[in-house]
Amino acid sequence: MGRVSDARERLLEAMMELIWTGSYGRTSVDHICERAGVKKGSFYHFFESKSALALAAVDHGWAEHRLHLEAVFSPETPPMERILRCFRESRAEQEELLVKHGRVLGCPVHSLGAEVATTDPELRDRLQEILAEFLTYYETAIRDGQAEGSVVPGDPGMLARMVFAFSEGLLLHARMKNDLAPLDDFESGAMHLLAAKVPVS
Repeated sequence: MGRVSDARERLLEAMMELIWTGSYGRTSVDHICERAGVKKGSFYHFFESKSALALAAVDHGWAEHRLHLEAVFSPETPPMERILRCFRESRAEQEELLVKHGRVLGCPVHSLGAEVATTDPELRDRLQEILAEFLTYYETAIRDGQAEGSVVPGDPGMLARMVFAFSEGLLLHARMKNDLAPLDDFESGAMHLLAAKVPVS
């Protein structure tokens, strides 16, 4: 029996790395094939276009990340700790990528989404769906925190969007400055936005 090719997986990984470290618009099929070590004919065997590959790569990455989020946002973990742990692990990833690539890379979903917002509606819409799915983890944690009194009252969906926008804004500033220092504000900022005041006895 012949060896099963992993060309498709290598193309998916190469696509995500290239658009995260560089630019979707400036990344060509030739660049992708070179990074993946795959011939161009094989590329078109699996994908009809760069956009089709990007969609598949985004879905592949999200499926893997969602498994991780299920553990981070376990109901066994206190609600606020779920959100803080999610960001701490995101920061640790940014630190590793900074060492590897020499640059702060920020959030690939928002970076790609901003780039294709007016040029690739199908890819843009899928990225928005992924972000909406991600927000449900924050919203559930906030709702659970409100039930136990550790999170301020209010619309949990709105509060989730506020905290998420805050975290993504910090990541964007870190990427622009090529400096992880803006991320130092997340934990105190998230507690300021969400944590219920502890009554003085």
